Amino acid sequence: MPRSAAPPDGARCSIARSLEVLGERWTLLVVREAFRGRTRFAEFRDALGIATDVLTVRLRTLVEAGVLERQAYREPGSRERYSYHLTPAGHDLRLVLGSLQQWGDAHRPSGHGPATVYRSAVGGEPVRVAFVDGAGAEIDVRDVVSTPGPGWPRIEAGPEAAQPAVSVPEGRPPVDAVGGAGQPASVATGSREE
Repeated sequence: MPRSAAPPDGARCSIARSLEVLGERWTLLVVREAFRGRTRFAEFRDALGIATDVLTVRLRTLVEAGVLERQAYREPGSRERYSYHLTPAGHDLRLVLGSLQQWGDAHRPSGHGPATVYRSAVGGEPVRVAFVDGAGAEIDVRDVVSTPGPGWPRIEAGPEAAQPAVSVPEGRPPVDAVGGAGQPASVATGSREE
């Protein structure tokens, strides 16, 4: 069972739970290389210039979390080894990598342009990460707010207990607690909504 299925501290925050798996510097770079077709330990090590012990720990974490799966292979005359392949949970991280790259290209440019351009596999046109509403309309990131969801901790503190604050972007009108028109915004993945 993936480690992410039941966090030991019972944390309700999905960001904190995700960072338990993905929060180390090399982890998402290993995933990036898996998207580039690398599957073997030596391929990851050579592409990243990562220390062997660090790579061992990162691969183990990704396998335990269900992001990568190990598959045994044996080359003639060699001992059995393992290759590492993206699982469905691993493939879903393309959205995270795309979002990080999009932010980096905009706010930490290299001066050489994007190293990678994401494109639709069907038509080949460039795509980008965006928030979309239930009708599929793109919402400007400055118009997206954070509101309490069903997993928000409920504290029985009596009638004087305040509702949790809603994050409203500066200069933007507040929306009701479910995201405006009754539907929370979701993230566009290119092929489905999360």
